[in-house]
Amino acid sequence: MNKKPKVAIVMGSDSDFPVLKTTIKTLKKFEVEVEVHVISAHRTPEKAKEFAQNAEANGIDVIIAAAGKAAHLPGVLAAFTTLPVIGLPIKSSTLDGLDSLLSIVQMPKGVPVATVAIDGADNAALLAVQMLSLAHEELRTKLKAFKTDMEKEVQEKDAMIKEEVLKI
Repeated sequence: MNKKPKVAIVMGSDSDFPVLKTTIKTLKKFEVEVEVHVISAHRTPEKAKEFAQNAEANGIDVIIAAAGKAAHLPGVLAAFTTLPVIGLPIKSSTLDGLDSLLSIVQMPKGVPVATVAIDGADNAALLAVQMLSLAHEELRTKLKAFKTDMEKEVQEKDAMIKEEVLKI
């Protein structure tokens, strides 16, 4: 029997949680098990190392790591695991999240971190689901339905706008 796919969401601070609620909701919509942690790359580096080194043994398939400002968490976790790590830069007040984005995307050779947009919570979840779908066919089916639904939404909006234009 195949185990249920599992994603760990790790945030550098509890202040990141409002953005991550969307990630959690999207993963649950696809019936992916979610485990959530607050771990700081700077304030709890040993915990970050231990978490990453034990993630696979703990049944985790993909890690989504969210961090703002000096956003080292995704890279630190990626340094200690072979599991895919998705970096989610969080918008900060200082540089509108550009600092977070650059900290996450500019990883050295040999330590890859997939990176989504600043506050790109939905895309982090969807990228994790796409990765998991390689081993879980039911997720591929759900992703196809999700994309079909998105297409229908756009077509409906197109029709509504055309009706509005006729009224002008």
